[in-house]
Amino acid sequence: MNGVTIGQAAAFVDVTVKTVRHYHKLGLVKEPERDSSGYRRYGSAELLRLVQVRTLAAAGVPLAEIGPMIDADPARFAAALADVERQLDERIAELIARRDTLRRLADGDRALLPDRAVALLERLSGLGFSAAEAAAAREGWVLARALVPEGFDDYLTHVEDALEDTRFVALIKRGAEAAGWEPDDPRIAELATAMADHFLANPAHLQIVTGLQARTDAATRYELIAHHGEEQGSAAAQGIALVEAKLRAAGIHIPRPGTH
Repeated sequence: MNGVTIGQAAAFVDVTVKTVRHYHKLGLVKEPERDSSGYRRYGSAELLRLVQVRTLAAAGVPLAEIGPMIDADPARFAAALADVERQLDERIAELIARRDTLRRLADGDRALLPDRAVALLERLSGLGFSAAEAAAAREGWVLARALVPEGFDDYLTHVEDALEDTRFVALIKRGAEAAGWEPDDPRIAELATAMADHFLANPAHLQIVTGLQARTDAATRYELIAHHGEEQGSAAAQGIALVEAKLRAAGIHIPRPGTH
């Protein structure tokens, strides 16, 4: 009796019988002829081929590419291996990026915002802003980064600079307090005027308002970012609308809904 059975061949090369049959079906390993007793016997040539196929498959080579690789001359085989290695490197890099994202998810904000933005959020807490106010800023920044990614780094720079100004910080805190006022509270108009005057007197701080204006769908993107989380008719909505109106009256371009 020459050769071994399919079960023995599969065990020798550390695959299943089902896998060997799949290799046959794909044409990767020629199926031996039956012997006089009706059994297919695998000789050294078939076992060598099985080892080659199994090794390449375990290395990540797609099954459709294995046959041509084994049958190629040494130079083409080496080139094909190099190409597979390149593809594997790309997959490894992608998997590492996914793993890093999962780790950042475990760290909360770091999954959706760069470290620089996370540091700014921590700074807000240090300046006396509440957890709810910091969370609202975080949501707005996540939207800003997604909708206007090309302007987000500059936006963070403007925020960093503005937080050094105690007058600006005081106005922002006052604005946070105003969220709890009644919509017809006269203090809203006073605060809006103070905010608009501050922005007009400090062009660098004004960039916080005007800097996140995308090249396309500008009004829609600006509206989603600037008015995120506000309730229609609320004190916050009234205040923002008044600030925008005063800035427009001063010649500052602030996108309007339905415009470009």
